[in-house]
Amino acid sequence: MSRNARELRCSPEDVFEVLGDGWLYPSWVVGASRMREVDESWPMAGAELHHSVGVWPVLIDDKTVVEEFIPARRMVMRARGWPLGEARVTLDVKPRGDGCVVRIQEEAVAGPGRLIPAPLLDLPLAWRNAETLHRLAYLAEGRGSRTSGETTAEQEIDAAGEGGTSET
Repeated sequence: MSRNARELRCSPEDVFEVLGDGWLYPSWVVGASRMREVDESWPMAGAELHHSVGVWPVLIDDKTVVEEFIPARRMVMRARGWPLGEARVTLDVKPRGDGCVVRIQEEAVAGPGRLIPAPLLDLPLAWRNAETLHRLAYLAEGRGSRTSGETTAEQEIDAAGEGGTSET
């Protein structure tokens, strides 16, 4: 089971504004390439996003279903991408100082991914989810009312430009 966390300079409500807009899903989820339909009840439990995964011309049309939704605190989704399989993705958001901490946890729950030993599967998932949180930071911090300073995503890029990487 892959776990990543990131501090963001915005409120949990800013994060959930992004999560609550299903049309933004491919903007922050690595691998999602386009949206086809979003249920009007998104992001409530049972709501579905119909998306495509992959890169043209090899696209897989599938869906993600909300299993649990607690506004500004927690969202659990079952992301499908058959024939690759299904994953349960949990996002927990907690206030911290003037910002918040976002934790993402992903585990294969059906399909071929369940056959891959967890330590081997966790390596690419950890990379992917670090980038997912990086993208989510751009969107959520951009919506937030920061008083000063760079976003965490901008700081990370600045650090990488100086020959290093920054991990929060």
